[in-house]
Amino acid sequence: MDDLFEKLKTLIAEKLEIEESKITMDSSFRKDLGADSLDTYELVYAIEEELGVTIPDEKANEFETVKDAVNYLQTQL
Repeated sequence: MDDLFEKLKTLIAEKLEIEESKITMDSSFRKDLGADSLDTYELVYAIEEELGVTIPDEKANEFETVKDAVNYLQTQL
């Protein structure tokens, strides 16, 4: 899980142009990290490319926190 979180943290920081230190498992994409719907879409696309997984739109819409994304991705890898 730590490796996956570290990969995600790097992607999130890059896409949202924020410092990795601001990203925790409990960070809310919208409230804490300032992501809007376009940011979220681009982030999901980047995760799919980086990890070689497919994330259905309805599942991606359920990602409120970084932990939600990590937990889902663990079931796909």
